[in-house]
Parts: sequence; structure tokens; C-alpha cells
Amino acid sequence: MTPTDAQSAALDLTVSILSWNTRDLLRRCLGSIYHPAWPPVRAARERAGLPCDAVPEEISFEVVVVDQESLDRSARMVAEEFPQVRLLARKGNLGFAGGNNLAYQHARGRYFLLLNSDTVLRPGALTALVRFADAHPRAGLIGPKVLNPNGSLQLSCRRFPTLGAGLFRHTPLGILFPKNRFVRKYLMDDWTHDQPQEVDWLSGCCLLARREMIEEIGLLDDGFFMYFEDVDWAVRAHRAGWQVLYYPEPLVIHEIGRSTDKAVKRMIVRHHLSAYRFFTKHYPSTRRPLVRGALIAGLAVRCALTLARNQALRWKLKWSQRKSAARKSRKLSEPRSGG
Repeated sequence: MTPTDAQSAALDLTVSILSWNTRDLLRRCLGSIYHPAWPPVRAARERAGLPCDAVPEEISFEVVVVDQESLDRSARMVAEEFPQVRLLARKGNLGFAGGNNLAYQHARGRYFLLLNSDTVLRPGALTALVRFADAHPRAGLIGPKVLNPNGSLQLSCRRFPTLGAGLFRHTPLGILFPKNRFVRKYLMDDWTHDQPQEVDWLSGCCLLARREMIEEIGLLDDGFFMYFEDVDWAVRAHRAGWQVLYYPEPLVIHEIGRSTDKAVKRMIVRHHLSAYRFFTKHYPSTRRPLVRGALIAGLAVRCALTLARNQALRWKLKWSQRKSAARKSRKLSEPRSGG
């Protein structure tokens, strides 16, 4: 069921979705909530190997979309095609934490769900998350099972990051030692992800937060423009005695980076700035000048290597596209044999 004005004081859930130039993905995400039988939504589920059932949600909920000055008419699409959505169109980009914090100021639900615009929900996922949260009153944060578009598992629950994991993840060292213990431990790839589990932190692509927890520990830290705000929230939840639980019954398909890939270089830099903020905020050892200096140097080198790797991949893609175009041009110019 969807909320009405009469239910405004007693909604089960507020869903917060940020929008930044992802109109078609946003339309499909909202369609998975309101129109689960819509062909693009069914196609996404079929690609992931999920059944195309149409289980109705059994909770009261609202959806708040915060459009952060999109240039692709995302806000207009929401207003025209999903009038039941509360649209907050603003000038400028507050980032992931700031945008969701703005949505929370307008939220009426007992629970608050962060949901990326590049996701597709399986029908009944919202109900399953709320029911599980109701059954676990000390759960401050809950995350579902997340799938890649091809149906493979996306590792969405992890242990807290360490400097060792940072040295090996997405770096030349990681390429040389792909099965190193630091990254394996960080990604929690040593279990099947098919049972509920208490974890360190959960991906913010689909993350349920209890209102009581938010009121106690505070909103997302908007000092993190992008990345690590979900890790930081989980750290603060644990310290306040709240559980952080992974629950695999509700399923969500997530196409990683479909919004951030519009500004890849900027996002790589922001990722490393957020990593620096996270480590200096939560690891007391970084207060020592030598440790902080090593952290800055390590993150700077890692950022530079990541930027170089990304540029190399872009050049490789362009070269491949040019070769393909040249081959097609040669084929078109070849004389055809007569019949």
C-alpha cells in the first residue's frame, strides 16, 4: 500500500533516493517500487535470474527523491510520471550524505531507507526489511542481499577497512597478490551470504536505518561528500550499542557506479579524500605525525595509481573502438564479387 495524507503520522518507511543525471535508471528504480510488472523492471529481474512475481508491499511507505540539479530532466520525469513521490529539487549537489540528510528532514517513516537510483527491488523487499527490523529491536542498520545485474553476488557487507586492505585493494599489489588475506577478510568472501549475520558495515546502496538510532547517533556525516559515509555511520552505530545486520531474504539488483561514472576522475579523488577523513576520524594512531604522514603518502600514491589505471583503460577502450570502426570501414569499401 502507499501512504496517504491521513497516514502521515504513522508510516512504516521512508525511502530516500538521490538523483543526479540518472533519469532512465531512476525511472526504472521507481518503477520497481510502484510498477513491478513494468517491462524494463521485469527485464532487469530476468537478466539477474529473479522471478517476475508481483508481490504487493504490505507496509505503509513514502518515497522522497532529492534531485541535485540534474541536467537530464530527471526532476520533470519524477513530477510527471510519479506524482505520488515527494520531490525535492534543489540547486547544487549536497553529495550522498547531505542529500540523504535533507530527505530525512522530510521523512515520516519509522524507518529510513537509503536507496540508490541504479537499483531494482524485488517485489516485497520493503516489507521484508521492515518486518525483520520489527523483529530485531536492537538492529540500527539492516542491509539486504545485493546482486549484480547478471545475478551474481555483490559483496555488500564488509568488515571495517584497514590500512592493509587499502594497500592491496584496487592497487598493483592487489594484482600481484589477488587472494591476499587483507582483502579477503575485508570483503567477507569467506562465507556464502545466505544467512542473517551481524556485520561491521553495509553498503549504502540499500540501507535501512531505525529512526531511534538516527536520533541517538545523528545523521550521516556530510563531511563525506561521497564514499565512507555508510562505514562511518556503522562505526557510530556499533559504538552506541546498535546491531548492524545483513538480511539476505530481500533482494536488490545494483548497477555499481552508474551515477558516479559520469565524473570518474573527480570521484576517484573524492574516494581517497573520504578515506583520509575516515581513518583520521576513527583510528587514534593517525594522530601520530609519522602515521598520518604515511597515511597521506599512501593514499596519494594509491589515488595517482588509480587515476593512471583508469586513464589507461579509457585509452584502451578508445583504441579498441577505433580499430573496430576501421575494420568496418574496410569491409564497406571492399569490392563485392558479382553474382
